[in-house]
Amino acid sequence: MGAIAPGIVHEKRVIVTEEYTAKHLGSGSVQVLASPAMIALMERASHEAVEPLLAAGQTTVGVLVAVRHLAATPLGMEVRICSELTTVDGRKLTFKVEAFDTAEKVGEGTHERYIIELARFEERLQRKREGKL
Repeated sequence: MGAIAPGIVHEKRVIVTEEYTAKHLGSGSVQVLASPAMIALMERASHEAVEPLLAAGQTTVGVLVAVRHLAATPLGMEVRICSELTTVDGRKLTFKVEAFDTAEKVGEGTHERYIIELARFEERLQRKREGKL
């Protein structure tokens, strides 16, 4: 496991294609980057920022997203998602997340993830499926 510490930064770039639009996802009726798609990209960038540093058998899960969608990004435009790890509190990781299209900042907020042991997580899911919680 590497050192998971504040200051880790990760960036994703995507072109806003049909599957990222509000119209396609049902969160609106226009052909612009949907808020749910922007949030998913912010979560992905945060996950990818720390995943290579985790011990074998560990991963992270998202537990909180507090994001403002500031401006619309049209179909065909590139969006850049930035995630910066700002706080490590035991297993809880807090990220500053931002989104920019080629003209302006289009989203900002915070995202929290927890480091989990995948085997324990899967065991709990199985107990839940079996009604044994």
